[in-house]
Amino acid sequence: MTPRDGVAILTIDNPPVNALGPRSIEPLLASLAAALADPGVHALVLTGAGGNFSGGADMRGFGQAPPPRPSARDLIDALEASSKPIVAALEGNVMGGGLEVALACDYRVAAPGIRLAFPEIKRGLLPGAGGTQRAPRLAGAKAALELILSGDPIGGAAARAIGLVDAVAESNPLDAAVAHAATLAGGPRRRVSEFAAPPDDGAIDAARKRAQPEARGGLAEQRAIDCVADALSLPFAAGLARERERFVELLGSEQSKARLALFFAEREAAKPPAGSTLPAPVRTATVIGGGTMGTGIAMACANAGIAVTLVDLQPDAVERARGIIAGNYAATQRKGKLSQAEMDARLARIAYATSLDAAAGVDLVIEAVFEEMPVKQDVFRSLDRIARPGTLLATNTSTLDVDAIAAVTQRPQDVVGMHFFSPANVMKLLEIVRGARSSAETIARALAIAKQLGKVGVVAGNCDGFIGNRMLHPYGREAAFLLEEGASPEQVDRVIRDFGFPMGPFAMGDLAGLDVGWRIRRARNAQAPPEGRYSKIADELCEVGRFGQKTGSGYYRYDPGSRVPLPDPFVDTVIERNARAAGFERRPIGDDEILKRCMYLLVNEAAKILAEGIAARPGDVDVVWVYGYAFPAFRGGPLRWADSVGLKNIVADMLEFERVHGARWTPAPLLRELAAAGATFAAWTPSKDVAHA
Repeated sequence: MTPRDGVAILTIDNPPVNALGPRSIEPLLASLAAALADPGVHALVLTGAGGNFSGGADMRGFGQAPPPRPSARDLIDALEASSKPIVAALEGNVMGGGLEVALACDYRVAAPGIRLAFPEIKRGLLPGAGGTQRAPRLAGAKAALELILSGDPIGGAAARAIGLVDAVAESNPLDAAVAHAATLAGGPRRRVSEFAAPPDDGAIDAARKRAQPEARGGLAEQRAIDCVADALSLPFAAGLARERERFVELLGSEQSKARLALFFAEREAAKPPAGSTLPAPVRTATVIGGGTMGTGIAMACANAGIAVTLVDLQPDAVERARGIIAGNYAATQRKGKLSQAEMDARLARIAYATSLDAAAGVDLVIEAVFEEMPVKQDVFRSLDRIARPGTLLATNTSTLDVDAIAAVTQRPQDVVGMHFFSPANVMKLLEIVRGARSSAETIARALAIAKQLGKVGVVAGNCDGFIGNRMLHPYGREAAFLLEEGASPEQVDRVIRDFGFPMGPFAMGDLAGLDVGWRIRRARNAQAPPEGRYSKIADELCEVGRFGQKTGSGYYRYDPGSRVPLPDPFVDTVIERNARAAGFERRPIGDDEILKRCMYLLVNEAAKILAEGIAARPGDVDVVWVYGYAFPAFRGGPLRWADSVGLKNIVADMLEFERVHGARWTPAPLLRELAAAGATFAAWTPSKDVAHA
């Protein structure tokens, strides 16, 4: 406690984000008690050390029984009971339990650059320390629900506009908070819990219509809406009790456990290699290739404050890229998601060039040219001559051999794969591919760049398809086999949507473009004919120009200007012809079989990937598939879901599929081993040899 002119300053001090746990709360409670007992203290200010108020509850305490004490609720109860007024000085992160603590104060003074959020919904939870009761009383139900259900942060001005903060300080929020607290000396408390509940303006019904059903991952959303509805109709104490009941319910739910497992897996994936040093932020970058991926990567760099030059050797491609980028930013600005000033600043960070000489002198080069090995190798030969020593050289490839690309340089230790997902300025996953000679420092730098770009970085070993696309291949292949055996594209897609994906494999193929996979298959088949069963359905669709949405037809047909997939009898004819050629008499296939045959092969391939050391941890696989391939987050990822199904059950079904369909259904040795031991992927740790692969 630091007194200043009759105002006691209490500081949350638990670096790096001032997490709320016993370590940080115990001294706060002691300081609060001392301040309340001191007759020379007339008001209090609550702030955070190191430029952060609080990042929320200490996640290490989640799931412990009994939970660690004192907790954020204990601190909030003490603040609520204070006989002296309290002002919160908000800087940096004001998240979750940290925001709930701030709402228990009388007033809130914020720095303009705060990041204020209730992120609990992304972990399958709801604010459980009064947030669902105080936020509506301050901001109204509509604004409170938008904050709670999105989990996304807002800044100081936005928080002031909806009433969650009372003032935005022009300079130092602590000084402004102390000055305001001094004016409150001897005055009454202003407890948010005593505010009159606002009337329901239709926000509750509107939120219910938008929220996911409980069975599709919306359990936390539905319970959060219930809590806000209680805030509008019940006394504060009753609403608080209901909030606590629902929080406990969610904490024990499978959806929350899956999301929390994903949260911790994401944190593990972001850890740099042992012994590496913290790299400096990237300030300058060059992106090579003016196509869809190159433009998206350049925008991702500009969005992160990096000065970037987009290079394409063809002047018309440069101008086309310039127009696409300007159009994308303008569309975002028109939607109100970007100010004119910020749009102008981002556009100003992007330069354009038609020579690889633009790669000289920058911190980072990302190659995003055509997905053909000779083309990429030519670019890297040139970069080896042009880029300064120590520049990180990244290839944006989804399947190609990173070692073969690095081998054409004299600096393979500086080469790494950076597999962005389209659109690269939006999608969160960045698959970082570790070459055989990529240094630990290079991997640490790549992970730091992922964080700087706002991406979720996951390190993968070098193999065909890495983690994500290697698993995608058997998933897509089996879906095509199901068509030949009797299912329809609509049925398969519906089953996968019902499981929780936003779309099934055939609608997704149409969206991404069927020609992309066709080009890869033709290149592979030219090197070696495919082994075993091979479906030609997708190839035949591409041969007649059906590439998906961009051509108006693929597995489905699309009306002009529409993205709604419509069944097409032509596709049925192609499927039936291929079924006859493959010797199948088509039959009705149940939804349960479709789900198992698609999902179990994901799990089986992931088991091989783990055993080979391509993925370091089961959680890495889950993070890749949730953030890169839209696997339902409320199921935690393919391996978290497999654990919930039971590995013994999966292996038993696979052995039956093996009997009917052959060797592609043979369970991977690791999967069989875990099932036999009654173990789970979550409890698996790699052997020493695998861990250092």
